[in-house]
Amino acid sequence: MKMKVLAGVMISATLLSGCATKTYYVDQMTGQATKQETVAGLNYRDFSDAASQMVQSMLNNPRLRHKDADKGAVNILVVSNIINDTTQRIDTDQLTKKIRIDLLNSGQFITTTAVGLNGAEDEMSQRVRELKSSKLVNQATVKGNNTVIAPDYSLSGKIIQRNFTLSDDKQEINYYLQMTMTHLETGLAFWEGEVPIVKQGDGRSVSW
Repeated sequence: MKMKVLAGVMISATLLSGCATKTYYVDQMTGQATKQETVAGLNYRDFSDAASQMVQSMLNNPRLRHKDADKGAVNILVVSNIINDTTQRIDTDQLTKKIRIDLLNSGQFITTTAVGLNGAEDEMSQRVRELKSSKLVNQATVKGNNTVIAPDYSLSGKIIQRNFTLSDDKQEINYYLQMTMTHLETGLAFWEGEVPIVKQGDGRSVSW
């Protein structure tokens, strides 16, 4: 009996492997699938490549250069809302964190964690100031008021997914990673960028 069950499992595994679908990146210049395999959903490489392209575009934009950059001044950035308009459960930090790190390493931006769209990313900037009433803490070391720096720019964006069925029963999955850098003093979008990612597989490809 055990041998029959084992044989059935092996046959099922073989059938499943034979039906396994493959997904490939699409060359956006030709519209043809490449030989480079990937997954139907967005992966780390997709986020990393998109973030690198966007950061390079930001750093090449003269509007985002601080007017006193020659004196060592940097822009303060806050991360706003990143909308996930896909069928996947995406941690948008995968994209924004890479952008933040690269911008920080560029020496032109520093991200504040003291403020955010839904409250502070790190609440300790507020909490440590509550120690003013503590007899346990040396008051000379307690952080003062009017010292937290407000942001100059807000980073917002959207991740979009659109699926299309092709004539040969293949499925094309289009992703658009869109980001906007808003100058908070004027409310103007000083920079906007979009990185499309196109993948193709058969109709059984699953992008979640």
